[in-house]
Order: sequence, then C-alpha cells, then structure tokens
Amino acid sequence: MDALTPATTEAGADRTKSLSRRYGAALPPHGPWNETIAGLLDHRSVRDFLPDPVPPGTLETLIAAAQSAASSSNMQLWSAVTVDDPATRRELARIAGDQKHIEQCPLYICWVADLSRNERLGAAEKTELEALPWLETFTVACVDAALAAQNAVVAAESLGLRTVYIGAMRNDPVRVAELLGLPPRAFVVFGLCVGTGNPATRNEVKPRLAQSTVLHRERYAATAESRDRAAYDSEMAAFSARNDMQATTWSQRVLNRMGPLKSMMGRERIRGALARLGFELR
Repeated sequence: MDALTPATTEAGADRTKSLSRRYGAALPPHGPWNETIAGLLDHRSVRDFLPDPVPPGTLETLIAAAQSAASSSNMQLWSAVTVDDPATRRELARIAGDQKHIEQCPLYICWVADLSRNERLGAAEKTELEALPWLETFTVACVDAALAAQNAVVAAESLGLRTVYIGAMRNDPVRVAELLGLPPRAFVVFGLCVGTGNPATRNEVKPRLAQSTVLHRERYAATAESRDRAAYDSEMAAFSARNDMQATTWSQRVLNRMGPLKSMMGRERIRGALARLGFELR
C-alpha cells in the first residue's frame, strides 16, 4: 500500500476535525471530501456583526446564487426584500423579540413566499389560476423560498461572511407585510442577517444529532433514538456551558420550545394571519 502523502494526511485530519465539531463522538464513516463540504460543515449561526458593509455587488451575487436553487416546476414562487431603513429595522427587531442583530448587521434580507407575482401574471393573461389558493401551492412557495435562501447562505459563507436566520418574522406576519409594503398573497417566511462576524465573539459549530437518529434506510426506525439522545444531551450540555446558553441540553431546549404554547410568541395565530394576507389555503 502506498504511504499517505502529507496532503492526504492533512485532508484526512481536517475532515475528522470538521466531523468531530459537528457530531462530537458520534462520527459517521469518512466519505468523499472537498472544500464545499468543509464549508457546509463549518456553518454556525452568528448574532454579532462588525459594522463593515458587505463588498459592492454582494447582494446581487447572493440573489444570483439564490435564483440558481431548484424551483418546483420553475414557478419561482419567492421574492426577497432588503431592509436598510433604521426605523424599519428597529420595528422588525422588536417584532422578533428585540433581536438586536437585525439592527446591527450590514445586510438584512426578508425571504418572501410570493404567490402575488403569478396571480398578476394570470390576471394579465386573463386566466384563472385555479391551483393558486390551495395549501400545496403555498407549501411550494415556502419551500422555494427556503431553498433559495439556503443557496444564498452557502454563497455568503463561501465569501467569508456569516449569517443567521430570523424565523421570528413570523411572530407578526401582518405587521411585517405592512412594513415591507407586501401585496396580498405574499408572506415573509424568515429574515436573514448577513455580514462579517465579530471575531471577538465566540461562535462555535453547534453539534447535531447522530446520523443514526436522522438517517433511516428502507424503513423508518427509532431504535437508536434513546441512546443517541442521551449522548447528544451530554454533548450539548458541554457546548451550552462553553457558550453560556440557558437550555443546557437538547432535550430541555425542545421541551422549552415546544411545551408551553406561549413559546410560539404569537405564531400559533399564523393561520388567521395568512388569511388576512390573502392566502385561502384550501
């Protein structure tokens, strides 16, 4: 067998380090590896940004990456709205529970499930879009927006920028729509902060559940779940202690987030809000 070259050895060490940060001791088998995969495994949410603006053309580059994502039947049922106005940012931060990074980040993008554009197309062509008001079409729009945004995140991180999603735009989607001047049948699925992370703030790669919990072969099987959860809770407890997080384990975080209805922060009323935004959801 040929001896491993230094480059091969170094690549293997980098792969092991990346997988260890993501999975702790529950390492999956080594597989193919490249810079793109390494970048994906290095993802972490960042909530403290330097004030430096993003380089010129960055927004347009991120949108080009977003528009290169898959789109169901190429319907392209999403839009993006950037927000620079400090007063609007301040109100969006308030809606999101005073998440100050919304005001701090140099680039803030709201990702919109947008059925309004195709509704206007149908009206212009004098054709009733019978599929428009159905839940399936709304679901496709949300999926399209999520796929597009994730492409933008990968692109941003490849440029050395950091990001964090803001799902709390759904705390009050009607007010968010008013602030952004959205037409009927347009809904902000989430926001996205983009910028240069503050190097003075600790931002670790957050461990994830073992693959034996989330990866099923042929048929769903939860046989490893209890064992994996105990090990993962231990991993997350150590992570939480290092990063001053209140919920020490993953199990406790799930119970806190999904136990009391008040933890939804108004999102339990989202069906009514969607109706007010023009979505029939048959």
